[in-house]
Amino acid sequence: MSKLRSELVTGVALLSTGLLAGAFGYGVVNVAATFDVVPLDVRLTFHTALMQRNGVVMQTAMALAAISSLALAALSRGRPRQLAGVAAALVVTSFLVTRFGNVPINGRIKVWAVTSAPADHAAILDQWESYNVIRTVAALAAFVLVIAVSRMKSQPG
Repeated sequence: MSKLRSELVTGVALLSTGLLAGAFGYGVVNVAATFDVVPLDVRLTFHTALMQRNGVVMQTAMALAAISSLALAALSRGRPRQLAGVAAALVVTSFLVTRFGNVPINGRIKVWAVTSAPADHAAILDQWESYNVIRTVAALAAFVLVIAVSRMKSQPG
C-alpha cells in the first residue's frame, strides 16, 4: 500500500506542478506577449476577463501543486525529501507573488478597463509582467524538481 500511495502522490505532484508551470509558461510566452502588441483598451478588457476565469483555476492548481509536493516530501527520504520540500516552497512562492504582486495590479487593471489608465500605466504593467515571470520561473523550477524526485524514486535500490 505504501508504494502505491507514494506512486499516486508522485503522479499527482508531477501532474499538478506540470499543469501550473505549463499554464504560467503559456501565459508568459503567448498571452503576455500578445498583450504587448494590442491596443491598451483591448489588453485591459481581455486581461480583466481572463483574470475572472483564471482565479479559481489557478488557485486550485497552486493549492494542489503545493499540497502534493508537500505530501511527496513527507513520503520521501534523503535528497528526494529535500527537493520535494523545495518544490513545495517554490509553489508557495508562486502563490505569494501572485497574491501580493499580480492580484493587486489586476484590481487596478479592472478599474482602468471601465475608466482610463493612469499616466504611469506602462510602468505598472511592466511590474505585472515582472511578477508574472517570477511566478512562472518558480513554478517551472518546482516542476523540474518534482521530475527529479520522481526519477530518483524510480531508481532501484
